[in-house]
Amino acid sequence: MKVVELTQETWPLAEALFSTSKTVEWCFCTWFMQTNAEMKANDNREVLRARLGSPIGLLAVDGAEAVGWVAVAPRASYSRLARSKITAPISDDISGVWSVTCFYVRRSARGKGVTSLLLDSAVQHAADAGAKSVEGYPIDTEGRSLQAGELYHGRLAMFLDAGFQLVERRGTRRALVSRAL
Repeated sequence: MKVVELTQETWPLAEALFSTSKTVEWCFCTWFMQTNAEMKANDNREVLRARLGSPIGLLAVDGAEAVGWVAVAPRASYSRLARSKITAPISDDISGVWSVTCFYVRRSARGKGVTSLLLDSAVQHAADAGAKSVEGYPIDTEGRSLQAGELYHGRLAMFLDAGFQLVERRGTRRALVSRAL
């Protein structure tokens, strides 16, 4: 398995991966880039496609197909993050801060470490691009088993295992985590 950046070249892999879930196919991983009204009015596939050429995310590719996705980009590119109590910045200075906002793993590839591979790759990708730190907004499962659709932010334990520090609990099951680079 390899991890590649989403580009014009790899766009067909993302389209095929996202088409394996009605929710992901509708959202096209643009939730954190838009308002609710924009999400409803726009062709979200085209919104994501229009951002090709700037940092968007990475695909886990096994053989000839994408089996996983992580959205990772500079925090400033996600307008919704500033408007949520859960994802509000801890500082007014967000320069150099990158965010990991979403994961999606094809059903047939779940339970095989794809999400952890994508998180490690996202951190390295941000570091290679000059990021000072990477944030995440995971869910604390507290040992509970949750549906895959509830885990698109990632699990808190996975982020902590990847060297992230718990900055602050946000609500009863969410957290802000950060990793300095």
